[in-house]
Amino acid sequence: MRKTFGTGSVWEQTLGYSRAVQVDNTLFISATAASGPDGIVGNDFYSQTKYILEKLEAVLADAGFSYEDVVQSKLYLTDISKWEDAGRAHGEVFGEIGPTLSLVHVLPFLDPEMLVEIELVAQKSA
Repeated sequence: MRKTFGTGSVWEQTLGYSRAVQVDNTLFISATAASGPDGIVGNDFYSQTKYILEKLEAVLADAGFSYEDVVQSKLYLTDISKWEDAGRAHGEVFGEIGPTLSLVHVLPFLDPEMLVEIELVAQKSA
């Protein structure tokens, strides 16, 4: 079974992708930035990470998943020296859950106000 989920984001429409794709009991969520209805939310790594995780909680819920189902998390940071700020927000959500984690240093995103993107994989027990 394959099912796609979208948020209506202009990025999804322009680039031709889904916010999330579920294949059987696994949900793959595209890298997500701190974009809100009025532009980028937050101007530091902690606040953007926190906002993104709130957005991703809604994506998970829309597909019938939760934070507890997350098995892999990837944080893409434009300044790797700020890993502790992003990591603190990530740890507030996933500290007890403990998914695998990758911290990746990247060049600036399409919008230079974007400091962080997060990609998740969630899986339900069979």
